[in-house]
Amino acid sequence: MDLSLSLSLLSFLLHLFCVRGDPDPAVDVDVEVDRYSMPTRCPREVQGEDFVRYHFNGTLRADGSKFDSSHDRGAAVVSQVGSGRLLTGIDRGLHGMCVNEHRKIYVPPHLAFGTVGAGGVIPPNATLVYDVLLLDVWNADDKVQIRTLHKPESCVRAAAASDFVRYHYNGTLLTGQVFDSSYSRNATYDTYLGQGDLIPGVEEGLLGMCVGEWRVLIVPPFLGYGVNGSGLVPPQATLLYEVLMIDVFNSKDNVTATVKEAPESCSRRSKTGDFIRYHYNGTFQDGTPFDSSYKRNSTYNTYIGMGYVIKGMDQALQGLCIGEKRRVVIPPHLAYGERGVENLIPSWAVLVFDIHVIDFHHPKDPVQIRSALKPPRCGETSEANDWVQYNYNCSLMDGTLLYSSDQFDSPSVATLGVNAVIAGLETGLRGMCVGEKREVLVPPHWAHGEDGAAGVPASAVLLFELELVDLQKGVPDGFMFVWLQDDGPEPLFPAMDLNGDKQVPLEEFSEFIKLQVREGKGRLRPGVDQESIIKDMFYNQDSNGDGRIIEDEVQLKDDTVPQRDEF
Repeated sequence: MDLSLSLSLLSFLLHLFCVRGDPDPAVDVDVEVDRYSMPTRCPREVQGEDFVRYHFNGTLRADGSKFDSSHDRGAAVVSQVGSGRLLTGIDRGLHGMCVNEHRKIYVPPHLAFGTVGAGGVIPPNATLVYDVLLLDVWNADDKVQIRTLHKPESCVRAAAASDFVRYHYNGTLLTGQVFDSSYSRNATYDTYLGQGDLIPGVEEGLLGMCVGEWRVLIVPPFLGYGVNGSGLVPPQATLLYEVLMIDVFNSKDNVTATVKEAPESCSRRSKTGDFIRYHYNGTFQDGTPFDSSYKRNSTYNTYIGMGYVIKGMDQALQGLCIGEKRRVVIPPHLAYGERGVENLIPSWAVLVFDIHVIDFHHPKDPVQIRSALKPPRCGETSEANDWVQYNYNCSLMDGTLLYSSDQFDSPSVATLGVNAVIAGLETGLRGMCVGEKREVLVPPHWAHGEDGAAGVPASAVLLFELELVDLQKGVPDGFMFVWLQDDGPEPLFPAMDLNGDKQVPLEEFSEFIKLQVREGKGRLRPGVDQESIIKDMFYNQDSNGDGRIIEDEVQLKDDTVPQRDEF
């Protein structure tokens, strides 16, 4: 045979070999691995006795034809490495693999189906190529992995068995595929711990969490949904939960209160039946606000212990001092419970109120008077019909100044007993002597009541700081002048007729009246212009209107008709 014929025959045989199958491989050829796509992070690699879940496409290396695919079957392969359940070549090729890694595993025949092949699909002595995507890896000894991403500085209590918890979560597979999320439903997941309502791995991972804590839980399949899976969770899937704890409470919890700021003195504490005014900020346990009286620029006003507010708040408002600041935590069964408040408070929400007590009173409270300064010598004291001049500051119980006589050029004036001021201030001004200082506490039913007034909030308790500057004793209602010594001079007319000419004009009458006042024998109505009073008195006596009073016109006082300005 010549050389050219020999070369042609060799070329034909090589072509035939490549088409019909690989040559007998050397038994020392091992698996080849091409890691052509690697994840950014690889916290764990496949090791002996690990369980794996993966997808693959299987092709013949010789011609690239596909002989099997888990993708086509729609179900990933679940098996254990090193247990003899896999082809030896696949078993070796999966070692060291990461979740989300793509690799091609080239399996020589002696580590696959050898010289026999398989089912007419895989020819003898075929090298197989498995294109594998690793979806999951776990071990029978795995436990729930807990990684804390954030924990609040203070943790009043940690979740324990029998507690009720509310939390948000994102649930994904190790590949990152989302299978569930409370955020997408815009509602927390609410449940009891320790009653078997959760998969074991999540139950374990929630224990010990504080409100506001953020954790990542990695739950192996046998502590998750196991061989059956659930919904979008495939069988034997490791689960990854990012959990944010929103609420923790127990059905045995009561209202808890922490005093944030206490007044220096507290003469009285709130009790059932009192009417209270307070400001508050309302938040959930994670700090999310839901309501605030400050934003409305108006206190919340209510009776205590009479069912006008939620049970927990009714309880929390007991025993407070005016000016006190407290933080109150109210469990849901003493708040809005399962019902919640639409678009405001979710079901089973623990509520946190930061309260500032502005004032409180009882509907039967009297005006309270405390003398701050009393002169050593205190002669005449104020009473009904007296004219008083006084300085004052009027404040709310939180110290907010409402009005002050300092805002004007001179002290305030009033005639007592004529409803010139509110009833509580009238009471506070009585019985004072000039120079005396008082603090007067006026409940709203002695002040401006439920309606309030300009600048005065509804149902506000008022604090007056008073100083009596001047006092002029008054005269009875209906009179402009009274005698202080019996009924005046007898006979009256000759005393009035200062020049003895048997007639008394206005000028002479005015001089006579002023003389009686100077000598302490008579008194004009205080707080009114004296000249005007004297003129009125003169014209009442000058019955014929001729501008002079004669003896026949002088009328003595008739006690049965006090409205006339008679002597």
